[in-house]
Amino acid sequence: MRAFQLQPKAATQIPEPPIARFFFADTRMAWLWLIVRLYVGYEWLSAGFEKLTGYSLFGEAQKGGAWVFSGHDGAAMAGFATNALKLSTGAHPSVQGWYAWFLQNLVLPNATVFSYAVTFGEVLVGLGLIVGCLTGIAAFFGVFMNLNFMLAGAVSINPVIGALAIFLVLAWRIGGYWGLDRYVLPILGTPWTGSLARPKKAALATS
Repeated sequence: MRAFQLQPKAATQIPEPPIARFFFADTRMAWLWLIVRLYVGYEWLSAGFEKLTGYSLFGEAQKGGAWVFSGHDGAAMAGFATNALKLSTGAHPSVQGWYAWFLQNLVLPNATVFSYAVTFGEVLVGLGLIVGCLTGIAAFFGVFMNLNFMLAGAVSINPVIGALAIFLVLAWRIGGYWGLDRYVLPILGTPWTGSLARPKKAALATS
C-alpha cells in the first residue's frame, strides 16, 4: 500500500508552449501586434479625442459636445450612468444589480471626476498603444475600461476591442517592439529582473 501513497512534490514551473512563446514572445511576430495595437490605439484615441474636444479626429462635431472643459462637465457621464441604470431592471437585466449600485452611489455623485478619468484614460491608452510605450500596461487599462462599459450595458465595438487588448496584454514583451518599448522596456526592466540596461552587481565585482 505504501507504493500507492501520494508523495508531496516540490513546486515547479509549467513550461510555456512553443506556439504561445512564438506568438507572444518572439520578435518575428512583432509585426502582427503592431497592426493590432495601432487599430486598438486608434479606436481609444478617437473616443478620447471626441470627449476631450467635442470633435472627431476628422473635425466632425460630435453630438453632446465635449465631456470636459465644457462648462457642463459631468453631464455626459451622468447621462451615460442614468441610461445604464434603466437597463438594471427586469427579469434579465443587462446591467447587474451590484454594478447598478456602483453607478448610483459612486459614479453619479462624482460624475465630473469620472468624466475626466474616462476622457484622459482613453487618450492615454490610445497614445500608449499607438507609439508602443508600456504597451502591456496601456492594453490592461483598456481592457479595464472596456469591461466597465460592457458592465454598463454598452456593447458596440467594446467586445472586439477588449478581446484584442487582452491579446496585447499577453504579448506585452513584443507588443511594442516596433515602438518605444523596444528602448523603454530594457531600461525599466521588470520587478523580477530589474533594469537590463544597468550592469549586474556580480558582473561588476568580477570585472
